[in-house]
Amino acid sequence: MNKFLLVAVNSKYIHSNLAVYCLKAATKYSENVSIKEFSINNRTEDIIKGIYEEKPDVIGFSCYIWNISIIKEVIPELGKILKNVPIWLGGPEVTYNAEYYVRNFKNITGIMKGEGEQVFSDIMDCYVEGRVEDIVNVKGISMYKDIYIDNICPEPYDMSNMTLPYSAAGYGSEDYNNKIIYYESSRGCPFSCSYCLSSVDKRLRFKDTEKVLEDLKIFLDNKVALVKFVDRTFNCKREHSRKILEFIRDNDNGITCFHFEIAADLIEQEDIDIMSEMRPGLIQLEIGVQSTNPDTIKAIHRVMDIDKLRKNVESIHRSRNIHMHLDLIAGLPYEDYESFKKSFNDIYAMKPDNLQLGFLKLLYGSLMRDEADKYGIVAGNMPPYEVLYTNFISYDEILKLKQVENVLDMYYNSNMFANSLRYLVGFFETPFTMYEMLGDFYEKRYAAGSLPSKNGKYELIYDFASDNLNDSDMHIFSELLRFDMYLRENFKNLPSCYSYDKEMAALARNYSGERKLTKAEHIEIFDINPISLKAGRTVIYFDYLNRLFDNNAKIKILEEQK
Repeated sequence: MNKFLLVAVNSKYIHSNLAVYCLKAATKYSENVSIKEFSINNRTEDIIKGIYEEKPDVIGFSCYIWNISIIKEVIPELGKILKNVPIWLGGPEVTYNAEYYVRNFKNITGIMKGEGEQVFSDIMDCYVEGRVEDIVNVKGISMYKDIYIDNICPEPYDMSNMTLPYSAAGYGSEDYNNKIIYYESSRGCPFSCSYCLSSVDKRLRFKDTEKVLEDLKIFLDNKVALVKFVDRTFNCKREHSRKILEFIRDNDNGITCFHFEIAADLIEQEDIDIMSEMRPGLIQLEIGVQSTNPDTIKAIHRVMDIDKLRKNVESIHRSRNIHMHLDLIAGLPYEDYESFKKSFNDIYAMKPDNLQLGFLKLLYGSLMRDEADKYGIVAGNMPPYEVLYTNFISYDEILKLKQVENVLDMYYNSNMFANSLRYLVGFFETPFTMYEMLGDFYEKRYAAGSLPSKNGKYELIYDFASDNLNDSDMHIFSELLRFDMYLRENFKNLPSCYSYDKEMAALARNYSGERKLTKAEHIEIFDINPISLKAGRTVIYFDYLNRLFDNNAKIKILEEQK
């Protein structure tokens, strides 16, 4: 065998697939391994063509819920043009449903289950050394050879001396450009959340911390834009995570950002102190809250001190230098529509930079899938196996939450409407009430599947606000919305809710003196101070070349009427 081609179909072009690089790094025959990465936005025929042109002797696919549908389309077609080429599948989407694939796809040779490094290494030995008949004895494989073979998985992979997969695969400085790099410093999870596949593996393992720091130095030297740690709970071992945070703080290159999934209730004051000293935007934190209903938390086997979580989130917020992403899951046991409203409002009150409203997925291999009948959970048969209804929430209510998710992402999570939304939400009974009503308003204006233009988003929320505010409050909202507009970009074509005022524009230009403003600068005059909300003309300069870590322009108040 000359070439084992590992194929990744990523959810976006800028993503990298950590799994295939780990596999290449794990075998002593890495020179016989090639990697080909596509994205789900590539046409199926282009993926097939790209694989065919590699002239592989064996093919392996890395399978996830976001790409399995495409892979299932590609495999039969490859069987027609590469008739005698073995095809292997691996990854979480096939590990727990291996028999289905080997029985229903005749040109699939087998499945590599679980952590793939040792399994792949053993299979490579068999192919390269001419011992193909021995593959049936490899631990961690499932295949159909006269009878169904389902071998137990090998012992968990030892991460302690693991080399950086990207370096082992020959990654150069140009390969890091414009890519999100995924990295792991640990495997396993100390928690048992029933909806998550990480709970299947309770054996926590950590890569040697000093080796992790060496790897991070490579990312920093190559000025990688974003490094996302895939550790399920990054801060579950304090001495390990703390050294990494200190290293990142002390070796900041001014460009690279690091993303971590953490348990916020495990954070200690020392961690908060370290993070408070970081450059704004140096790190991002993703915090899985999922629900604030105690019965729900207990049912999904989650351990969480919600009061400590809330306190720590507030403490991190005070430094105003870290983007925080809080997660919420709809469709969990005992979470009906009213309970979900409360969970939403509880998390919204924590003021996350991004509130991710997700929906329960019945993943193969998860305890929640096994317990679906217990809670009356009905989910779609196709990936991502998303909840349709449960004993506690109806399909109608799920559809309502889909509307909320849509406008939440469009307005809150985009961070393009921060000041105007903060003002607007105060006129409704709860934040959820506002997004629920805004979702209805959006649905009535736009047909299913249609999307508003950039200006259309401003026009929609302007019209929504005008239906719910009196004239005085609407004037303040209108000024805040205009402020949000110019914080993000130097608008030339205004939304229809605003008209170009030549006289005011000429007056604004006077504040630049003799110097002509560039396209990356703007001066705007407001009837109020959009920061303090005090009445009186306020002149603000917007600098689009110098932006804050939230991507908004830096501003300077040139004049303010007292």
